[in-house]
Amino acid sequence: MNKLYIGNVSEEASAEDLETIFEQWKIPHSGPFLIKTGYAFVDCPDEKIAMMAIDILSGKVELHGKLIEVEHSVPKRQRSCKLQIRNIPPHLQWEVLDGMLAQYGTVENCEQVNTDTDTAVVNVRYGAKDQARQAMEKLNGFLMENFALKVSYIPDETAAAAAPTLGGGKRGFVPRGPLRSGSPGLGARPKLQSDVPLRILVPTQFVGAIIGKEGATIRNVTKQTHSKIDIHRKENAGAAEKPITVHSTPEGCSNACRTIMEIMQKEALDTKFTEEIPLKILAHNNFVGRLIGKEGRNLKKIEVDTETKITISPLQDLTLYNPERTITVKGSIEACSRAEEEVMKKVRESYENDVAAMNLQSNLIPGLNLNALGLFPGGAPGMGPSMGHNAPPPGAQGGYSSFGSSYFGGEGPFWASVLSASSQPLSGQGQPESETVHLFIPALAVGALIGKQGQHIKQLSRYAGASIKISADELRVVDANQVAPPDGMDAKQRMVIIAGPPEAQFKAQGRIFGKLKEENFFGPKEEVKLEAHIKVPSFAAGRVIGKGGKTVNELQNLTSAEVVVPRDQTPDENDQVIVKITGHFYASQLAQRKIQEILSHVRRQQQPKPSPRGEGPPRGDGLARPSRK
Repeated sequence: MNKLYIGNVSEEASAEDLETIFEQWKIPHSGPFLIKTGYAFVDCPDEKIAMMAIDILSGKVELHGKLIEVEHSVPKRQRSCKLQIRNIPPHLQWEVLDGMLAQYGTVENCEQVNTDTDTAVVNVRYGAKDQARQAMEKLNGFLMENFALKVSYIPDETAAAAAPTLGGGKRGFVPRGPLRSGSPGLGARPKLQSDVPLRILVPTQFVGAIIGKEGATIRNVTKQTHSKIDIHRKENAGAAEKPITVHSTPEGCSNACRTIMEIMQKEALDTKFTEEIPLKILAHNNFVGRLIGKEGRNLKKIEVDTETKITISPLQDLTLYNPERTITVKGSIEACSRAEEEVMKKVRESYENDVAAMNLQSNLIPGLNLNALGLFPGGAPGMGPSMGHNAPPPGAQGGYSSFGSSYFGGEGPFWASVLSASSQPLSGQGQPESETVHLFIPALAVGALIGKQGQHIKQLSRYAGASIKISADELRVVDANQVAPPDGMDAKQRMVIIAGPPEAQFKAQGRIFGKLKEENFFGPKEEVKLEAHIKVPSFAAGRVIGKGGKTVNELQNLTSAEVVVPRDQTPDENDQVIVKITGHFYASQLAQRKIQEILSHVRRQQQPKPSPRGEGPPRGDGLARPSRK
């Protein structure tokens, strides 16, 4: 990959001009410059020099008034699934980079290139050429923390020898290994403890033996395995099983698990307990689909490799406050221990993928509060020790972590995030303003969403902290004692009216998307895409559209959602018109938040300025409407 493409070349430029630039910057070349109209080619002695030319010259050196662009030259026929991304911010988190790449398809491998530059360079291989092409188009020139990314193809025949990697190895996505912190250019600094604890269920009669006299046994296990072990004895009073949470490195968790199984087996022999004691692992439902794999292949492979029998509790056992599935493993202690390692490896990979994607767009969606969403209990990106077994106290909203509560369905990761640190109302004080969103769902899904005697929708309303109503063909109560008129809706769809602040919208809409996937209203390979309507003041519709449709087009490019402001709408009695948003959950959420951001900006502009005498603004809704003539 020594041949360079030089773009944005002035028509006045000559081969001598380019040669002078290379000599000025002390960049050797092994052949003549081939000048074409607007671009040129040149060969370098080796890959390292080619990389140096790209880093020194591309977008930085001017020739006849134009900044030249330098990148690897790859003929169209040789363009593959492999890309090289340069000029990555030196302090960028690995998780953010991983999540950014995952937006455009399946990343099979991502390896860091060892260079002498201050910024980082990675080689990426996608699962398909069209995914690589899309990443190339979207990321080339993309600004990250004031660094413009430079993306180029890697030809198939030279990809293997493109450049040495740090440590001589590849940083593949499977297995991903520990989360990395700091700069890609500074290498990895593995965490001592996994963000995902191991959670297992043990028969209640063995809890005493695991704890030991005055806690001696569990202290020894903790010390030997370098783990923190919580035995939740007070949970589920009278239950036949108790949860245990192990916090440690993956190796420490596995060692602790094996030791606990050995303690239970010894206690069973001493007490002449003859029933088989399987290993029961608790895992969040959001990770189970990826654990099972397409057509069950991942799970079958683990069973074959470890010589175990593995079953997973049904979806019907889940509730809003207990989204964990029980993974039951049967076999010898040694076999179960190997299976635990493989199962938790897949769960941790899923978790890390999700966190990476959440980090990616953490600043893209304004108006959502991370703590209010409750995605991570205790302010930490991990699952709490009592995860999934305690319902929130009476009156609490969102008292339980909602991380991955089947919002996303299927096996896909959180490929986009909807988090932002700011969730302030217009005035900067008090509670965030309530919003109303009309979400359209298949008519056949209404029963599943309402639940038996309306229990599911009432539970969802409490959990999200939102008012949720479902339109009815007849004026009858179908939810939490409220009803909305059909207003000429499509007979194949029903309208769900959700009212609440941004965090409530996120929780309620996310759970509805997930419910439709769980209940198989969309195919196993089909992404859940729904249409949402939000109302905006008629005079603000133009701001959403933008001059010549610029704003709405940018919205669609940014969010991957379809955003439409229907023409020739007649404003309703509140002088409002509809904006239609169609897409998967995160695309829809991102579009909704961006539109609300535009409306907030319009409101601020419409607020009357204080008079010179210091008089306050006139009373009203704070949204001045222009006079109409």
